Amino acid sequence: MGEETKTKILREVRKDFLQELLAKGKRFDERELNEWRPVNVDKGVLPNAEGSALGEIGGTKVLAAVKFDVMTPFSDRPEEGVFMTGAEFVPFASPEFEAGPPRENAIEFARVVDRGIRSSEVINVKNFFIEEGKVLGLFLDLWVLDNTGNLMDTGALAACAALLDAKVPKIEDGKLIREESSGGLNMKYKPLNTSFIKVGNKFLMDPSKDEEYARDLRFTIGSVEGLITSIQKSGDSGLSKDDVMNLVDIAFEKSDELRKYL
Repeated sequence: MGEETKTKILREVRKDFLQELLAKGKRFDERELNEWRPVNVDKGVLPNAEGSALGEIGGTKVLAAVKFDVMTPFSDRPEEGVFMTGAEFVPFASPEFEAGPPRENAIEFARVVDRGIRSSEVINVKNFFIEEGKVLGLFLDLWVLDNTGNLMDTGALAACAALLDAKVPKIEDGKLIREESSGGLNMKYKPLNTSFIKVGNKFLMDPSKDEEYARDLRFTIGSVEGLITSIQKSGDSGLSKDDVMNLVDIAFEKSDELRKYL
């Protein structure tokens, strides 16, 4: 029996067992359907970064770091700075993670976190203009240190905390003076993600890794206070209009719970 066949069988077993639990109103870890696992945020954990944070939801841990640098602007946006997000899945964080260049799941993870921040417009790259041919670049790096499920929300939490912790270096004569700060990013909002999986006809928020194995789809809603900034869906199962509207309402409420940790 091949590994792919074994994985498929294990997934079906998990799904059947989880559906039996859900029919009784239970989850693997006894949580409510729309309940966060324990949450923790520590800012300023990397002294050599311009901003950093460790975000934790359940046993999932994501380290986020912010770095600024002077760079040449893109030719089609000569007076705008640059904001870029990258991610690395540390191999010891999960048996599924492998050493080497970022793979498709790491790229998707970085894009979902990036889109939620970028679409919220909390980073005004027009303020990053220095002089002709020089702009400020903001680089947000994410390291997944442990994965027990729900990377999207944990990554967004760590990223937002690191951006709130960030101090923009002073600029003199087109160069960065890293020892001195010109202040923070003055973020108006705190963009976060709220993710759900669908198992049968039930939706579960903040899925654990075991629950993710049983999912028919994943639906991630990026939001700021009362506004949707991004939506990401993966999986073959569909969603009705009522499903989407209900999940949006839950996401607004539950993302506000996360913001208290920031």
